[in-house]
Amino acid sequence: MTKNVPTYELYGENTGRKPDFWLHCETIPSRSSLHHWEIRPHRHDSFFQILYIHAGSGDAVFDGTPHAITPPAVITVPPRVNHGFRFSRDIDGFVITVLISHLKASPGDRSRLGTWLAEPHLTLLDTQTEDAAHAANTLKRLGEEFASHRSGRNDLLDAYLTSALLLTARVAQKADGANPGDENERRMEMLQGLIQRHFRSHKPAAYYAESLGISSTHLSRIVRSRTGYGAHELITRKLLDEAKRQLVFTFATVQEISYRLGFADPAYFSRFFVKQTGQTPRAWRIKERERLGM
Repeated sequence: MTKNVPTYELYGENTGRKPDFWLHCETIPSRSSLHHWEIRPHRHDSFFQILYIHAGSGDAVFDGTPHAITPPAVITVPPRVNHGFRFSRDIDGFVITVLISHLKASPGDRSRLGTWLAEPHLTLLDTQTEDAAHAANTLKRLGEEFASHRSGRNDLLDAYLTSALLLTARVAQKADGANPGDENERRMEMLQGLIQRHFRSHKPAAYYAESLGISSTHLSRIVRSRTGYGAHELITRKLLDEAKRQLVFTFATVQEISYRLGFADPAYFSRFFVKQTGQTPRAWRIKERERLGM
């Protein structure tokens, strides 16, 4: 059946060009009204989609199986999943389309978020609860920020996207009875916080293990079971992700970025970047900005 399901970047558009955005946001009525309120089965190869619905009704169809939409709700659809929608005429909300390379966790990796992102979900939001209310408000802010074109827009969109996905996953997993108190999961959350605070200091994996009160071997075992990476690789990925973010979304020179990331020698930063990506920071920046139409 897959071969009969069209693949789009944005539904109904076949431009033949590479995508010129990392995140796109539009209202649901703006596109569905053009198609008689029905989005026929299709898929996206390189994009993850989030629909936030705060009014109306309808069905989300994943691989031929319908799921009733009761707002407020969040629908998440990973790449390469056949999906479609049937909406009532009073539907309201918006759809966010984002390149999977810009997600903080990859759908299908062994982290809790990555596992959740790998499957389509329809998550109902009880906005009387704190996490669900925050998820709804964060998605609303994302939609407003996308339309604003104000300074700091890309950084805020990135932050809102990450927050909304983490909150929605937490709401969904709680509804599914997932155990949020798993000891190793808590350690992973603590590790992520420590890395966020100290990655610019280039602390070794042993430092993080000591901070968590466990051995380096135990830390690596936990990290690999959750992410598929070793502890050192996880720290390196954080440093590389931040380097890429600054290269794309700031006007700082490569030398300035290297100092911001704790490299005493810009030449060493360049060697680090080439080892991880196969390209110099400058060449990668030019290519990525061209790809995103910046």
